[in-house]
Amino acid sequence: MTADKKPSNWQQSIDGEWHGRPSLFEADGTHVGYNKVTRASEHIDGRTNYWMDTKFDATGPLNDRFELGSNFDFGVIDSDQDRIYTGPDFIGSGRPFGLLVDSNYFSPGWNVNLRTMNHVVPDLGMQVYSSQLFEGDTLIGVFNGLYVVTHDMATNPDTQTKVDKFLEQETLDGKRPYNLPVKHAGVLRGEFEVYNAEQELIGHNQVTIHHKPINLLHSEQTIEIEGVINRRWTTMRTRNGNHHQYHGPHMFGNGMSYGRYLYSIRHVYGEAFKLWSRETQIDENHTYVCAWQFQESHKEKYMTFGVLRWEQGDLILGANYID
Repeated sequence: MTADKKPSNWQQSIDGEWHGRPSLFEADGTHVGYNKVTRASEHIDGRTNYWMDTKFDATGPLNDRFELGSNFDFGVIDSDQDRIYTGPDFIGSGRPFGLLVDSNYFSPGWNVNLRTMNHVVPDLGMQVYSSQLFEGDTLIGVFNGLYVVTHDMATNPDTQTKVDKFLEQETLDGKRPYNLPVKHAGVLRGEFEVYNAEQELIGHNQVTIHHKPINLLHSEQTIEIEGVINRRWTTMRTRNGNHHQYHGPHMFGNGMSYGRYLYSIRHVYGEAFKLWSRETQIDENHTYVCAWQFQESHKEKYMTFGVLRWEQGDLILGANYID
């Protein structure tokens, strides 16, 4: 290993210590606790080392499963093509797409396969994290939450206070349910970066979602995309608890939400084209950080991601009266 090997672009983008308190959910979406985490990926003398200090505060069998009584310290082969995790704690790899990495790896101690997505969002000053936890193809739980970065945590009392307040807020927000605007029509609008299957940035999409409630559990949405992808789809959405469905006419599929995070798969009618998505509701103003992966013929076509912001329109479901 040569000491002059430079860190990848992704490695440089995550410099510093990251602090979060991601929530732990059972497979059905039940919130069962938190995991206080401090972590860093450090590139020193040509080697990359990833460490994590964790402390679980949860109930039920998942707490015993994930609280190993030991911190994590594992090697990484760093590159902008593949980040390969060499153990002992995690074995597998991640694919960087600019400020997002999509990883799939195995934890021997937890006996789970993880699909982990980390998305650094400079405009919001945070990293949006989630891990879906599997045994084979069976989902057994989900971690998700937001992180903030520091470079002087050990020495700066102001930074320590800032992180403590952030973690307190994450404790309140971690189990809040994902919701769309329930009673108002409006528009969600934002710009997404677009990467091809070779992880190359090939442009941007302007994304506009026209949203109209039908009743408290149904809404109609039209997604318009302009840029690298130029498409338009309309679908009726329904929600029953944390179960979501898409009823066409242009997209059909379903999803489940785990706190503020909604994971969905939508199939485009009449085409070998589908959308896998992770959408995170950041605040009560209906700001969503989205990762949308498009697949064609079951193969990755585009990875796109960005922030959607809500522009409120007319009140559709106001009070009813009988005169």
